[in-house]
Amino acid sequence: MQNSFPSLHPFFSWLQVASEAGASFFAPPSQGAGATVPSTQSGQRHDDHGLYVPTSAPLRGAPLVVMLHGAGQDPDDFAVGSRMNAAAERHGFIVLYPAQSAQANMQRCWNWFEQAHQMRGQGEPARIADLTVRIAREHQVNPDRVYVAGLSAGGAMAALLGELYPDVYAAVGVHSGLAARAGSNLSSALAAMRGTVVRAHTAASGMPTIVFHGDKDTTVNPVNGRHVIEASLGLDCPYVSGESTGPDGRRATCRTYSRDGSGVCGKHWTLHDAQHAWSGGSSEGSFADPFGPDASEEMLQFFSGQRRSVRRTENPS
Repeated sequence: MQNSFPSLHPFFSWLQVASEAGASFFAPPSQGAGATVPSTQSGQRHDDHGLYVPTSAPLRGAPLVVMLHGAGQDPDDFAVGSRMNAAAERHGFIVLYPAQSAQANMQRCWNWFEQAHQMRGQGEPARIADLTVRIAREHQVNPDRVYVAGLSAGGAMAALLGELYPDVYAAVGVHSGLAARAGSNLSSALAAMRGTVVRAHTAASGMPTIVFHGDKDTTVNPVNGRHVIEASLGLDCPYVSGESTGPDGRRATCRTYSRDGSGVCGKHWTLHDAQHAWSGGSSEGSFADPFGPDASEEMLQFFSGQRRSVRRTENPS
């Protein structure tokens, strides 16, 4: 199966240099990072975020999904590559795209692997959660229908936000990412990405989670997709498994998790012969695979069945 994106960017070779130099982890810019179609079509642009408000969204009580871009990307590029705005228009979701700054990380990578950004009330998780609550209030969204998703480093940060702020987010989507606190420094982050770390099993967060991961991903080892599900749902959550083949020939396996008849609490899509890219995306953006399934559509369908079960605090920090 031929894909229209490069088979592998020089990620690990660069990381080896960065590791030897003691630099922060980030990916090199991708060819699509300069995409000119903005995430803010029919929306707003700000220095620290993009916002898409679909015409289908109700004036009050709309759901909100927060989308965290990967390293080497920005909100506009991620919106184009993920095609999330089109899915949001179909489902009536407002979409918030927080932006990582080059000052915080040279290649705009969320610092998910640094201990300073792994605690509630500090660092990047606090900034994203505060921005989420502010935008939710300004647009009068349904506070029980706020979700967070991301790609790669953005997926790792989304998993972390779901664990730290269950009073803000009702469910999480992780595409080609890692579990919360998969690494605590550059060295351990690299080991986790390579899949050479045996993850210590801790109590499950209980956060409803949907995962997408390609089984040919050589940037973030596919074992990390399983780790995300285990961290959220535990080791023994019952599931049913199904196989599908899309019209484009892409095969996928989907495990659907549920517990005690309370409805679906998780999904784990394994994308066969897929690499490190957003499934069902647009080749006009970076790290986007035009072959299905459509991750944006599937995530919004999953989120539509989830409601926040933890009482919101006045200040998420």
